[in-house]
Amino acid sequence: MKATDILRSEHETILDVLAAVEWISHRAKFDHVLDLRSAQEALDFLRGFADRCHHGKEEQHFFPALAARGLPREVGPLAVMASEHDRGRALLAGMSEALADAQQSKAGAPARFGAVGEAYAEFMRNHIQKENGVLFPMGDGMLSELEQTAVLSGFESFEHEDMGADAHQRFLDVAAGLCRRLGIHRDRSPGVPSHACCGHAAPHE
Repeated sequence: MKATDILRSEHETILDVLAAVEWISHRAKFDHVLDLRSAQEALDFLRGFADRCHHGKEEQHFFPALAARGLPREVGPLAVMASEHDRGRALLAGMSEALADAQQSKAGAPARFGAVGEAYAEFMRNHIQKENGVLFPMGDGMLSELEQTAVLSGFESFEHEDMGADAHQRFLDVAAGLCRRLGIHRDRSPGVPSHACCGHAAPHE
């Protein structure tokens, strides 16, 4: 198994939730009705899984491994990906602010959530496409089997020490439940392993 197998598999779950965000955002933007429960669940997943867990593993283990092999961090793919992680966090903050306003029934908050949510979903899809299509193949070609093992070990330590032993599975189940409730069914990318990280099961269907 390669580190990118884990990251690609996580991308698939993130893409599922982005489809849910797009559904929630479209209704909020055009019908001025925000599904508060679903929006909160999506945000909790995106902050906890997509950003803290997934991006955390990239930034703390995968990116440094590529930098150690000579890929510069100040320019090029690593710099672009890190910058896009920051941009994603800014959009998440905008969604959180709009949701908080909607929870207080402030005028215009649902439409504002919808606009930022749609922007975030589009932005993250493009980001994932860049990683899957450019950075991950580059990493697969650069890292030796021993280096891959070291990154995978770092992922496992991150999962258990930084996130908590059951956090990953809980997020997978939240994503599956959210998509099931909203009727989101997305065809997964061919050839991507269905396993989750560090021995966790695939999302419960």
